[in-house]
Amino acid sequence: MTNARSAPDPIEAVALLEEPNRRRLYDLIAGRRDPLGRDEAASVLGMSRELAAFHLERLLRAGLLEAEYRRLGGRTGPGAGRPAKLYRRSSGDIAITLPDRRYGVAASVMASALAGLHGSAGVRAVTSIARQRGVAVGSAARERAAAQPDAQDPLRDLVGVLREAGFEPDHDSTGSVCLRNCPYDALAVEHRDLTCGMNLAWTEGVVEGLGSSATARLDPAAGRCCVVIA
Repeated sequence: MTNARSAPDPIEAVALLEEPNRRRLYDLIAGRRDPLGRDEAASVLGMSRELAAFHLERLLRAGLLEAEYRRLGGRTGPGAGRPAKLYRRSSGDIAITLPDRRYGVAASVMASALAGLHGSAGVRAVTSIARQRGVAVGSAARERAAAQPDAQDPLRDLVGVLREAGFEPDHDSTGSVCLRNCPYDALAVEHRDLTCGMNLAWTEGVVEGLGSSATARLDPAAGRCCVVIA
């Protein structure tokens, strides 16, 4: 069972992260693939369980976290104990722009127009520009790395570019780099082919610009971006 709550006030929600312990807890949970319980969170950060629980509940009420209940240790039936309350980062978006801006609406309109072009003309146009942008970003990162020859590491440089772009790269069990976050998630829901094609083309461009031997491919799965880099 999952319990998700939305933030009534995005400014108030973001302001909660100013408190140092609260920010540490949020960053810890946001960086995990699996939900985290109060005991483990408190242990990792070296704080009391009571303090961790207090801050986790504040983050939950603000919509920054979601909670689910699960029995740990694989025990079931009578005597198994109460399910533990586990926390994960909220799947919802919290954004603040002052004054108010609606870039997502404009992006959706443009994506609809491109998707409506004859055949695949719109997709080709988007992927062409995305690849060019990716090459430019990768080339710039390669030039920065060249200035520090002792620190050059193509995979690290690639991961750094992906992290700066908001994709939250992470190594999976096969050693490939999967992207835990799609910065364009809301747009991908409405225009998946267009958005995923753009992501792939941009990533391929970055790889090319870096001069890396990595290979990007589409491999969509729940809870992450559609692109995987091997």
